[in-house]
Amino acid sequence: MLNATWLETYVTLTETGHFTRAAEKLNMTQPGVSQHLRKLEEQVGQSLIAQEGKSFTLTPAGEAVRDLGLSRRAEERQLRDTIMSDDPDVGEVRIACSGSFAQLLYPRLLALMLDAPRLQIHLEAAPQDSVVSGVLDGRFDLGVVGQDPAHPRLKAQSIGHEELCLILPADAADETVTFESLEDRGFVAHPDGFAYADDLLSLNFPDAFTGADRIKVRTFVNQIGQIPSPVVEGIGYTLLPRSGVEAFSARNRLKIVSLPHRRYHEIWSITRRGREPTARLRAILRIANEVAGEIG
Repeated sequence: MLNATWLETYVTLTETGHFTRAAEKLNMTQPGVSQHLRKLEEQVGQSLIAQEGKSFTLTPAGEAVRDLGLSRRAEERQLRDTIMSDDPDVGEVRIACSGSFAQLLYPRLLALMLDAPRLQIHLEAAPQDSVVSGVLDGRFDLGVVGQDPAHPRLKAQSIGHEELCLILPADAADETVTFESLEDRGFVAHPDGFAYADDLLSLNFPDAFTGADRIKVRTFVNQIGQIPSPVVEGIGYTLLPRSGVEAFSARNRLKIVSLPHRRYHEIWSITRRGREPTARLRAILRIANEVAGEIG
């Protein structure tokens, strides 16, 4: 790497075309300018100027080094402008969360982008472990997860909670639901479904439920927006966070079963600790907080 100070002195010298004027512009002495030039030439390994009396011309190597210095100066100016402006409507934000939360969050983000054509938002639905690892390694600027990861390099903030729901078709009888009646229907399974079953069914049917690995599975769906579809048609039951139910297009054809023991999952936002959030990220954090508050 070329010394940045020597390079800037050299670029100023090429712009003024005169050692004395370059020294005045840089608030240096003329010998200081000459010293920076010699040191830069030593670093490059070639002469950068050819002197002709009191004037000079640039060698081919000198022209290349001048162009590099001008390019670096422009990049630094652009960087300063970007840092100073921090426009909430300009730039990219990368977000990861559960599929159910994404269904409620994304329409709000689309509305935000409509008024900000230079704002780029990447939203990815992912399991919690992938969300946490992605925020840690910088792939995501913001993650929304179901529990505090308690990681020293992450800043976690509780932004709400949502109920884990047992879902039946809207026309299901209002009789008391038993584990046996659920087994008769069969489970509409999905990637998080078995963990949900161990959580909610064990709480409400402790005597009959013996583990998610033993429940009767009727079908399996891995697309969050399609998980309630079989239930609507009278095929099986499923378990989803309330966000997944509320975002379903045929929500009125689903019934959330009232169980004796209700289970709530926390909603946490996570960002990298020690990294000041940009204005655009702060705006999206506010939207995520609003969505989480409405679910609860």
